[in-house]
Amino acid sequence: MIQAVVADDEVLARQKLRQLLRDEPEIEIVGECASANETVELVRLTKPALLFLDIRMPGMDGFDVVGAIASESVPMPAIVFTTAYDQYALRAFEVHAVDYLLKPFTGERLSSAIQRVRERLAAGENSALPNGKARDGSGYTTRIVFKSRGRILFLPVSEIRWIGAEENYVRLSTERETHLLRETMAHLEERLDPQTFLRVHRSFIVNLQFVKEVRTEHDGESAVIMLDGQRIAMSRSYKSRILESLHR
Repeated sequence: MIQAVVADDEVLARQKLRQLLRDEPEIEIVGECASANETVELVRLTKPALLFLDIRMPGMDGFDVVGAIASESVPMPAIVFTTAYDQYALRAFEVHAVDYLLKPFTGERLSSAIQRVRERLAAGENSALPNGKARDGSGYTTRIVFKSRGRILFLPVSEIRWIGAEENYVRLSTERETHLLRETMAHLEERLDPQTFLRVHRSFIVNLQFVKEVRTEHDGESAVIMLDGQRIAMSRSYKSRILESLHR
């Protein structure tokens, strides 16, 4: 059983969520609250595994609530934000929210969020803290949140096979699709764990988990060959840096 707290200053919103949760037998609501201070106090008292949290609340906003909970000596619950505003999705990523539900959401969408919660709880979620940093203090990101084709996506970086620069954008390539994100390669490289993601060219970063080999072509140029056979250009300057790092 997953114990949950519902925090929303609108009575009707709490009622609607409670009704939808009746179809989720694993979820037990252990408390409801209508303000930020009540939310922090209720989480401290009940120590729920899951917190459905509205963003705009009296006293503090939802992000302040997460910060206040983090300062308490209680386990941080999995956070599912519920809001009518889509502009906070990126900040939701920064506090490592499990999901971001835009009101009005359907029972199907809620079920999808709860499945994410189950997966996180089942895994123990020892890899990240509420601020989005790894527990080992590395600070590298584990998910990238962005809008794509009318959706707000929470993309685990482990699913990214390679990243390519396209003018003022970067293209994130996964197994089945690619996404354009308005971001710079330099900033993205800083956020990614260099033990997993390697810059091989001014315009390319590869996920080493999906690399098959580095090959020298007939013209003397090098290329990274991915597991699916795709060829990614490797520049000489980046190859020399990689070789230097291997010989340290």
